[in-house]
Amino acid sequence: MAAKQKAIMTDVTIVGGGPAGCTMAALLGAGGVTAVCIDQDDPSRTMGHDFDGRTTAISYGSRRIIDAAGAWNSLKAQACPIKDIKITESGSPVLLEFLRGDTDAEAFGWIVENRLLRKSLYERIASLKNIQHIAPSKVTGFEQGKDIVKTFLGDGLEIHSKLVIGADGRNSFTRTQMGIATRGWDYNQRALVCVIGHEKPHNNTAVEDFRGAGPFAILPMMDDDKGGHRSALVWTEHGKEDASALYWDEDVFNAALNERFPTSYGAVKATGKRFCYPLGLIHAQSYTAPRMALVADAAHGIHPIAGQGLNIGLRDIAVLSELLIEAKSSGQDLGGDDILMAYVSRRRADNMAMAGATDILNKLFSNDSKSLRALRIAGLKMVQKIGPARRFFMKQAMGEGGQIPTLRGQKK
Repeated sequence: MAAKQKAIMTDVTIVGGGPAGCTMAALLGAGGVTAVCIDQDDPSRTMGHDFDGRTTAISYGSRRIIDAAGAWNSLKAQACPIKDIKITESGSPVLLEFLRGDTDAEAFGWIVENRLLRKSLYERIASLKNIQHIAPSKVTGFEQGKDIVKTFLGDGLEIHSKLVIGADGRNSFTRTQMGIATRGWDYNQRALVCVIGHEKPHNNTAVEDFRGAGPFAILPMMDDDKGGHRSALVWTEHGKEDASALYWDEDVFNAALNERFPTSYGAVKATGKRFCYPLGLIHAQSYTAPRMALVADAAHGIHPIAGQGLNIGLRDIAVLSELLIEAKSSGQDLGGDDILMAYVSRRRADNMAMAGATDILNKLFSNDSKSLRALRIAGLKMVQKIGPARRFFMKQAMGEGGQIPTLRGQKK
């Protein structure tokens, strides 16, 4: 009979190997903290074109975090900058416009394919000797002790650490095992996502067209290998799932795209597989338990109407990693209550404010009420005319409205 594999000893165990978990691992590794990142998915599958079809809007502030993690340099050539943002209402002329020329930044943000973000992060953590990435593997449970937490994997391996971080998404197993309840609701909406090819260039412009069912967002992507122009589509739907555009045949779907896209894109058509995701709000009643913490979607999942889901998650990760790096350098207990309390005090208010803001925006902009539509149009036109208001919203779009840590102690 084979001997049982010995337990791995480390400072931090990270459950979840998506962009959130891998960014946490990379930041900790850059700061001299040892960590094990456990990913239930096979990396060779998650880097494939047909894994989930998602793209991420990396804000100007979030780029700084990914750069501090050491993953931006290998990603930036494949990240498409957003230089202008145009907001319309049901295909109307532009009502509100954010122009890069009105800011000091090189871009409002960048659109990155999730598979490429994962690839860059995988490569980065593989280069860090103090980080171990275990994948594919599934966590089956935890045992919280006075000084350590034991994490049990399905293959019998144990990981012993001072702290466990749950970065395992909205349906977090870690959160459930911590006994933490959530608040939230279903929006009765779905986000249909896919890649769109178009005849004319997008000129690095993102378009958000607010419609009765929800936003119809067109996000610029880098051209494909043959020079074909591309954008990512996030089409919000509501109603019965069996009526979703996910199930329309190709000709009907492409005809609908051409009807909804601005004429400046020329002829458009879907170039890849379509995916659909339910939309809802979820917020954990607590972010911590003894020697355990939640980050990103495991702590809070918001509506994508403002494109800030991963961005506020990255702010969680940056704050917690900074606290842990400082604790490591000063000889503090990385799983101590003072660390966990400091994390919650620095992140909960920002996250609740963003959850509330996106919830209100969705209710205001995702309906067919004639009176609310008139109010929306008037409000957007007013923001366009008032310089300080427009600059405030531009700052929010760039991800600089919340708390961005200084990321002290990072060693690239």
